[in-house]
Formats: sequence, structure tokens, C-alpha cells
Amino acid sequence: MTHPSLPDNVLPIEDNEPFSFACHPQVSCFTDCCRQLELALTPYDILRLKRETGLSSTQFLDDYVIMEQEGNDIFPRFYLTMVDDGRASCVFVADSGCTVYPGRPGACRTYPMGRAAVRHSDDSIRQFFVLLNEPHCHGFSEEATQTAKQYSRKQGLEEYNRFNDSVAAILQHEQIRQGKRLTEEQKSFFVLALYDLDNFRSKLDVGQLPDQQAYTDNKDNYLTDEQLLTFGIEWLQRQLFTP
Repeated sequence: MTHPSLPDNVLPIEDNEPFSFACHPQVSCFTDCCRQLELALTPYDILRLKRETGLSSTQFLDDYVIMEQEGNDIFPRFYLTMVDDGRASCVFVADSGCTVYPGRPGACRTYPMGRAAVRHSDDSIRQFFVLLNEPHCHGFSEEATQTAKQYSRKQGLEEYNRFNDSVAAILQHEQIRQGKRLTEEQKSFFVLALYDLDNFRSKLDVGQLPDQQAYTDNKDNYLTDEQLLTFGIEWLQRQLFTP
């Protein structure tokens, strides 16, 4: 059943509702979904991609990411660069498939599902799933059947969703809902702490950032990228929303 507020090809599904779908090289549309798209990147997407490519976060941003912020945008948005080949192909797609598959973005893992998460005042998260049935996709004719929860686990989405939900606490913060605008310094902190982790670590290591005592006190305990991103999310919340 379609939903009145959604396009006809977008179908809401329950967590445990089965659907048929599979994607593999033998499906005739293989890699078509990697073309003609705008692929927004989350902080955890960039963490995984810069690790997969062996680049620093700064170099990855310079080489492969477009940052946009229009007049009414409170936060900048980040998109993966596409190749100018007449098909707007992903820079990491080849005829054989994704060349960074182990570190592919969450949106690629989720497809053809979509997930929305709403954070409530008690910090609980409610998630919603939809299926996007696009004309070019023949994966729905495959026999493989799974539920939204099963598909999420198979695609390794738990960690992606966990970090995305944590970042949502910033993007959906009550002060933002009430119209808060960021200073230029706060915008730079947003990019640094969430998207440019290696540069963030370097600045923390030499004491160039405010309110970093918790990091300095534990400087001898090396933080993984995931731990540093968790620290960065918490640190950024204080920089943006503490009076």
C-alpha cells in the first residue's frame, strides 16, 4: 500500500516485513544505481572511505568530496564527486562493481531501502523504513527474501546507523529547530570534528582547540577513528549549544 505523502514508487515497510531483492553482477542493471545520482556523505561514510582509499581525511575531502552550503542551510552538506562521463557515474564504480566495496557509503549499503530516524525529547530513536522501487532496478525480480532488519544486518549498517543517529542529535537539536544560526568558527568546527578527523586529531594533539581537556588527559591512550568521531560529536555539541 502506498502512503499519501510518498511517491508511488516509495513503499513504507515494517521492520520485519519481508521483501524480495538481491544485487549481484548477474543482474542486468548491475551498477546502474551507481550512476546519475547525488550521493550525500555522512561523517562515518567519510571515515570508512578515507580508510578504504588509504588517504587522510583532508586529502579525501580535497580529492573526492564537494561541500555545498546554500543561503538557508544551517550546516554544510557533503557529496561524493561524480565522473563527467555523460552518466554522472560514481568515481569508485567500475564494470566489475564498486572498487571500495568494504568501505562503501551507508546509502549504497541501504539501497533499495531508505531509513529515517526521528529523535524524541527523551533521546529515544524511532526508525522508519521504505523501499525505493526505481524503473531501472531489476533486483526486485530476484528470489532472495529478507526483512528490513535482516537486510540492515547483512549490509553492515548497524555502525553506520549508530553514528548517523548520534550526528542527528546535532542536526535536530532543539536550538537548531528554534532557528539558531552558526558562527563561521562553529561552521569550521562542524567540518573539522565530523568530516576531517585526521586534521581534528592533529589539532587536538598540539592543543589548538578549546575545551579539549578530556582528550588531553587521555592523550597517551590512542583513540581509534571511531572513538575519535564519538569524541568529536560530543565535543561539537558543547561548542555549538553550550552557552
